[in-house]
Amino acid sequence: MGEFEVHRVRFFGLVPAGVRCLACHPRGSRLALARTDGTVEVYNFAANYFQEKVIPGHEARSVESLCWAAGDRLFGAGLGGDITEYDLSRLSAARGADGGGGPIWSMAANGTGAQLAIGCEDGSVKIFQVVPGGIQFERNLDRRKGRVLCLSWHPSDTHIVAGSIDFFRVIDVTSGQTVQRIMVNHHVEKAKRECVVWAIALLSRGTVVSADSFGRVQFWDWEQGTLAESHTVSTSAALSLAVSEKEDSIVVGTSTGATYQLQLLPVKLGGLEKRWVRTKPFQYHSHDVRAVAHSPTALISGGLDAQLVIRPLMEKIQKKGYDAALRKFTFPHRRLVSCARKARLLLFQFSQHLELWRLGSTEETGKDGEVLPLCRMPEHLVQLKSKGPEHIYCSCVSPCGTWVGYSTASRFQLYRVHCDGDGVSLRKV
Repeated sequence: MGEFEVHRVRFFGLVPAGVRCLACHPRGSRLALARTDGTVEVYNFAANYFQEKVIPGHEARSVESLCWAAGDRLFGAGLGGDITEYDLSRLSAARGADGGGGPIWSMAANGTGAQLAIGCEDGSVKIFQVVPGGIQFERNLDRRKGRVLCLSWHPSDTHIVAGSIDFFRVIDVTSGQTVQRIMVNHHVEKAKRECVVWAIALLSRGTVVSADSFGRVQFWDWEQGTLAESHTVSTSAALSLAVSEKEDSIVVGTSTGATYQLQLLPVKLGGLEKRWVRTKPFQYHSHDVRAVAHSPTALISGGLDAQLVIRPLMEKIQKKGYDAALRKFTFPHRRLVSCARKARLLLFQFSQHLELWRLGSTEETGKDGEVLPLCRMPEHLVQLKSKGPEHIYCSCVSPCGTWVGYSTASRFQLYRVHCDGDGVSLRKV
């Protein structure tokens, strides 16, 4: 084996963006993920969770909620107040529509994927029809005071449950009126602080499941307006929840970085009576778990620590091996570093700027594995800022180190790099 130098690069100050929301494809074949910088990623379950698509972020576009609708169409909504449909072939935002209610906090598609419901800052819930070539506003449902932080459709598409601060309500889709309004703290004496309903789900048998800022997962009979069960899973907030397709398992994400699973199990062996039981917590994250998803074979969680964790359900996997392995996606799958070997330069890609560095060098020799002292330290040559709100999608430096190029979703830029004794200059081509 020939001799070679290994450069230990510790000056790439990349701060990865946290995971904001997740959306599992109804058929379980894909996972869509949105990050706090507006980037949207699509993972393919059938290809070992390979990251097959990345749609770069935009400074004016935040993504608070994602959902699949009308087959393979992906929609996102955020605090900008717009509903955006993504073009998965061109990897860009295809078209958008104004929600008409201010910032959008939540969005959900019905069982057929033909309608979208959005929850807005002004307390309104709006229904949009998914049509070829975009979406079309259909109607407003009953509006109440307080932002709508979470939404869920009944599997039969007859009702929508909307969670807010201190209460949630059940809305009849046909009439558009609120048929039940339940205070989540009515049974707590002297509740001095507000309770935020961060996540909610409406099950087919009429049970409403809520996760709130008191760290509770509660099960409600919405027709009677009564609390059936309550599980305190954390001392801090429960931020997210997802229900399995068969409605016998729930995954919950908390602000402590832990995820919990609740399963519907028989009280007695072979008996018909069942109750929800909390199983062992899993501590895979160091920050808030803002998003969770429940696929047929795995529990999926994403946190503000930028990690995507996929934990297989062993009882659902027949072949033990790679399918049963825990997966942690802790680093970007895109190439963010390019090298000019002849010029000993490195180009680092950030969301809205590039950095060009010259590698350090040494004149010492040593044995294999030794760390040699540098006679010349790494040098930061230039920082190139991107103009406009679009994030940089890809970049590269030529092997000779005299050309630097980068691209966004709509434009390409090329620069000539000129090095002399006074420093480095860039000239746009």
